[in-house]
Amino acid sequence: MPGAARASIDAQAAPAATRNGLPPAVAFRDVSFRWPRAAHACLAIDDFHVAAGECVFLHGPSGSGKSTLLSLVGGVVAPERGSVAVLGRDLAGLRTGARDRFRADHIGFIFQLFNLIPYLSALDNIVLPCRFSPARRARVAAVGAQPQAEALRLAARLDLDRSLLARPAAELSVGQQQRVAAARALIGRPGLVIADEPTSALDADRQRAFLDLLLAECAAAGASLLFVSHDPRLAEHFDRVVALAAINRAAAAEVTA
Repeated sequence: MPGAARASIDAQAAPAATRNGLPPAVAFRDVSFRWPRAAHACLAIDDFHVAAGECVFLHGPSGSGKSTLLSLVGGVVAPERGSVAVLGRDLAGLRTGARDRFRADHIGFIFQLFNLIPYLSALDNIVLPCRFSPARRARVAAVGAQPQAEALRLAARLDLDRSLLARPAAELSVGQQQRVAAARALIGRPGLVIADEPTSALDADRQRAFLDLLLAECAAAGASLLFVSHDPRLAEHFDRVVALAAINRAAAAEVTA
């Protein structure tokens, strides 16, 4: 879909609270977060939603709080004030162990540096979430597959040659590692996929190809995608585009201070 029709640049308005009767994949309400010993909050967000099945591009310069926001969504840190709900669950209401299980079961991460286990094969890296999460294994089984077969299917969809899958991750190119990381995030059909600057090491042609594949696989799985980047050129691929500065009152306060 053309960028002008698909994306609303720097949109602030949140989508409807539900889509097809499903709760938002991400819902921030009156959230404030300050790192220990920091004088001021780095995030102050009144309202931010990602609807079920929606693909959102969140952008801002380095140091603007993008990674902190993703840490809140992932339940790695907790807000000082307000609530963060993921797939209808308020993360603050979960104990540490339950929050870790929820993350493993329902959130797929694509990290900027991919965070693959270097000595494991590409295939074993892709299957890894199913080994930690019975819920992901069950969702794979529900479509009549085994984790290894589903890993092979995702690898093929992401244009990873089968001959590469036996190699240790450390022997793969950057582009190949990126696609392995995407397959790992998608296996077991998590409700939310979070991507933190995953295309920063790629040239423009490979960026576009990777985004097309990632968006297609998220759509096929019914997953929401929260994609964070400092590069606004990627925005045209997404349903909605949000500038972090437009929703973060903490950033506005720094500018006017």
